[in-house]
Amino acid sequence: MPLIATLTLNPAMDLSVSTARVTDTQKLRCSAPRHDPGGGGINVARVVKTLGGKAVAVYPAGGPFGDLLRRSLDELGLVHRPVPIVGDTRESFTVDELQSGLQYRFVLPGPVLSAQELERCLQTLAALRPAPGYVVLSGSFPPGTDLAFFDDLRALTLRLGARLVVDLSGEPLCHAARHGGVYLMKPSLEELSTLMGGALTSEAEQQEALRSLIARGCAEIVVLSLGAEGALYAYGERLERLRSPQVPVVSAVGAGDSMLGAIVQALADGRSVDAAVRQGIAAGAATVMRPGTELCHREDVQRLLEALERA
Repeated sequence: MPLIATLTLNPAMDLSVSTARVTDTQKLRCSAPRHDPGGGGINVARVVKTLGGKAVAVYPAGGPFGDLLRRSLDELGLVHRPVPIVGDTRESFTVDELQSGLQYRFVLPGPVLSAQELERCLQTLAALRPAPGYVVLSGSFPPGTDLAFFDDLRALTLRLGARLVVDLSGEPLCHAARHGGVYLMKPSLEELSTLMGGALTSEAEQQEALRSLIARGCAEIVVLSLGAEGALYAYGERLERLRSPQVPVVSAVGAGDSMLGAIVQALADGRSVDAAVRQGIAAGAATVMRPGTELCHREDVQRLLEALERA
């Protein structure tokens, strides 16, 4: 199976707690904290490993949370290549309100990376042996990162003979769509609406948007993640809709990353696009069943995938 390399430019240590009720000015007594390594590409790599694929996570790391991130990934047994940086890796945190079932997610900006630090991320990818068959760029860009970094990464993946997969938002996503060279793109509905310059309120509008991205050469495969509603996806002349299984929702953290990791793992395993997206939907649903920042379990993914295949 080809190696799947993920690049997370803005990783985090994810802290999750629960409290009875979130109110202002009062001290909120919380549960014992849970720490998980986070950031789009790191989550993708974790899910690839969970599902039996070969993954390596490349990411910048600095300061105390960078050290904790390294140790956490060691404990998980995930192959990883940290790139030392001057700044401090960020922490993000999630609070589950027990009385209402609501979840509050606080996402911090992360450190600024120098041009030299960004270049070392690319050099680390280039030095991987064996060379990756897939390179996944997932998660936010650190503050101040030049969009030209994407062009450098795309050029590197071409030299490596790898397929480039992106899960981005905002200007980085728009830049990637404008310049093409992407194998697979997984926007959310909000992100797709940003790409198309306006709200996409009907499924017909969403279908037309996906067809447009394919026709313009933005990506070979576009998977529109619709959360509990499943996914709409397009490649070549094909456009399909798959529904998500109904599961109890405990936490939505990492569901999109799990979906992407499961899709890429299936593609690397030689399965069809349709089978890959089906596994992605199962992995996303399996993740929302888990508390806090915990990701999907393999047995849950398999059970939900079998249910989807019977439907």
